[in-house]
Amino acid sequence: MSESCNHNCETCGADCPSRNQPESFLAPANEHSHVKKVIGVVSGKGGVGKSLVTSLLAVAMRRKGYDTAVLDADVTGPSIPRMFGLRTSAFGDERGILPVETTNGIKTISVNLLMEDETDPVVWRGPVIAGTVKQFWTDVVWGDVDFMFVDMPPGTGDVPLTVFQSLPVDGIIIVASPQELVGMIVSKAVKMAQMMNIPVLALVENMSYIKCPDCGRKISVFGESHADEIAGRFSIPFVARIPIDPELAALCDAGRIEANQGLWLADLADELAK
Repeated sequence: MSESCNHNCETCGADCPSRNQPESFLAPANEHSHVKKVIGVVSGKGGVGKSLVTSLLAVAMRRKGYDTAVLDADVTGPSIPRMFGLRTSAFGDERGILPVETTNGIKTISVNLLMEDETDPVVWRGPVIAGTVKQFWTDVVWGDVDFMFVDMPPGTGDVPLTVFQSLPVDGIIIVASPQELVGMIVSKAVKMAQMMNIPVLALVENMSYIKCPDCGRKISVFGESHADEIAGRFSIPFVARIPIDPELAALCDAGRIEANQGLWLADLADELAK
């Protein structure tokens, strides 16, 4: 490696080992884990429903008969256990940490499943949080999994970088809300994926509309959708929309998301299954 190396092999003409055989940061999975596909669910900002989309997709793929798992990488704001009504703590044996299964058999791991009290805050620095997420891959006994969904924290910081570099991510799904400002934020998420050579599989617009309970008319509460425009700009192949649904919100609050019968992500699930 040259002393003037800037670590960007794409613009470098030097013939060095780092260029010919780039270093891999992929972490080995637990020896008892056999995960076929890893899909990250990301957002450029918080509060747009990333954990909701993660949970709905996991439920949809499980209903199709696939062995499904959720790795909750949002360490400081874990929502997955609450969505599925999980109260059992994760424990381990000589093989590693055992994931907790939901009512319908979705394997999950989250920092809240390792805490004595789910309301205790996680006051850790970035490297510790990133290391924990990495351990969720290397130390958890996932067994046979067809689809693993990784619920990531918002933004483009330590944890998304750790996931992209350490896990064999097959693609990501970006979650956004309808506001026009989100277009700029989505751009950041797309560009990070491009930098890491991770394909963007779909854009999901959450809180897209609400249906009038009397006439059934769709009302765009947060303004006109820009999802198709953004997807076209970045060549994102699939767009899905989830409405504001009080019944869905109630199921999430009750930890019964697996009882949801909404079909908003059914076509996306079909695409992922291809």
